[in-house]
Amino acid sequence: LDDTYYYLERTMTLISRTALVLFLLSLLGKQNVVNAFAPIQSNGRSVTTSLSSSSFEDTMENIKSDLQMRYEIFLKSQQEGSGFKQILTNVIAGEYDEESTRAKANELMNSAPCVMFTWENSPSCKKAVKAMDSCGYDYTIVRLDDPWDEGNPLRAEIGKMVGRTSVPMVFIGGEYVGGFDGGVDDKAPGLVDLAFQGILQSKLETAGAVKK
Repeated sequence: LDDTYYYLERTMTLISRTALVLFLLSLLGKQNVVNAFAPIQSNGRSVTTSLSSSSFEDTMENIKSDLQMRYEIFLKSQQEGSGFKQILTNVIAGEYDEESTRAKANELMNSAPCVMFTWENSPSCKKAVKAMDSCGYDYTIVRLDDPWDEGNPLRAEIGKMVGRTSVPMVFIGGEYVGGFDGGVDDKAPGLVDLAFQGILQSKLETAGAVKK
């Protein structure tokens, strides 16, 4: 639940910024918005704002192109039958090279006996790190929020591969085992379920994880 709130907070930030731009454009009209940044008269002198009309128009055009690109990703994801969170993750990730991103994801998944893809401030990720520390085995963390422009495409592509976009994404021996307290099926139920089943430690040992 904590992870869901964190995820929604990030999503609403993107949506609110987009909505603000669309609101200004629809309320004032593009030409009126541009005119708002035109030179004005003050005590007989012309005062020019720091943002020129041409640069503002370029900014608006870039925003328009970016929104159009993300809308097309939204439609494509819908046509592919992706779930809501996967669609949202795809839209946030934007355009990227799927083949090279998938190759990088596979490389990272297999870079250590236990690999966790995380967001630093995610409550579920913090709990997963604490749980792994209590197990006493080494693990490798791959930050998906440092930087975001690299982490977002990785998360989108891994989500397509494993069927879940929530963080943390935990891999043991290159195999997806779920997140902290959730997963996709009985084979990948998450760290909590694996611990309760008494098989988390054996999985780590089989994968070659070393005791700290």
